[in-house]
Amino acid sequence: MENYVLFSWLIFFFATFVGLYYTRHAWVPQMVRLFPLRIYSRLPTSFTGDMEAGLTSDSFNLAQNVDDNDSRSGLDAASKREILKLMKSKKMSFDQARTQFLTNKMAKHGIGPDGRPLDPRAVFFS
Repeated sequence: MENYVLFSWLIFFFATFVGLYYTRHAWVPQMVRLFPLRIYSRLPTSFTGDMEAGLTSDSFNLAQNVDDNDSRSGLDAASKREILKLMKSKKMSFDQARTQFLTNKMAKHGIGPDGRPLDPRAVFFS
């Protein structure tokens, strides 16, 4: 009797997976809308890729690196991921997202937006 129950569960799960596979065109777009930040997206791995992804501006120009055939792998991957997330989620330009990213990073390390430490024990000489 136990083998019959096990076999029934096996058939049920197999039929469920086959059904989900054949109807994926209907439910996958819904899942993408529900969980947009968890979708994997490949980061660019060169300065050319960074430029194509929009990680450049007049004040942060990567064209010289591309013109010089720079062999480095591009910008820092963790920073790039965070800046791209800010650009997509808050609809910011690259310069705005980069400024926001640096402000957040400085605040996390105890530095104010003006560049001064937030520690009340800090002594300043002018």
